[in-house]
Amino acid sequence: MLVTLTIIRYPKRYTWFALVAMAIHRFPLWLNENISFYKLLGCGKSGSFDKHPDWQQWGILTVQDKEANSIHQQTVIALLYGAFINKWFRFFKCETWTILLQPLEGHGKWDNKEPFGQPVKQPEYNGLIAVLTRATIRLSKLKAFWQNVAAAANDMASAPGFITSVGIGELPYVKQATFSIWNNTADMKAFAYNTHNHKKIIQKTRKEKWYSEDMFVRFKPVKTFGTLNGSDPLKGKL
Repeated sequence: MLVTLTIIRYPKRYTWFALVAMAIHRFPLWLNENISFYKLLGCGKSGSFDKHPDWQQWGILTVQDKEANSIHQQTVIALLYGAFINKWFRFFKCETWTILLQPLEGHGKWDNKEPFGQPVKQPEYNGLIAVLTRATIRLSKLKAFWQNVAAAANDMASAPGFITSVGIGELPYVKQATFSIWNNTADMKAFAYNTHNHKKIIQKTRKEKWYSEDMFVRFKPVKTFGTLNGSDPLKGKL
């Protein structure tokens, strides 16, 4: 199993075509026999949960039956998502950053599915760690959720071991996710369970049942291709 996340930035003049892509790119992904699960995603302006969308930045997440060593810089988009999407990004002069991931452990469901399977835990692994946290927020809990997440997001940006993050989601306000990358598991856990604001959110989500569905998955970053805002956040780290 190969999990891929590609973040796409459109030039500002082509923003409307990014919206069109959200509608039509699902067809080549759905027809791709190598892809068992996919999501077309919007992005928030900050690196975490954000009510304010970044209309230039979008994402594609997939689970594929491919080997990471078969993917190369010159052909990454075409190999992962097909010729049509590759030509689309080239025509609209999009900047793309792709990360290949191996699931390490996790729990929860996405649209009542377990797209990343049930990976065997690797407690001995202590390298770079990527984390996907996503949730479907109950409509009755939207106000409480959005009143609490900003403080934790601000803390994450300055947390020891934090490298980068991106806020992604299928539906504004309601279906939200954060994908973050850390130097190691210890740094990630220190933020998640020892930082006051984030620890408080974890407690509230459980006590007040904010989510109708949620998922937490850890990944091993394997390879990256391309750039995001002019650079590769993991350059020299893999």
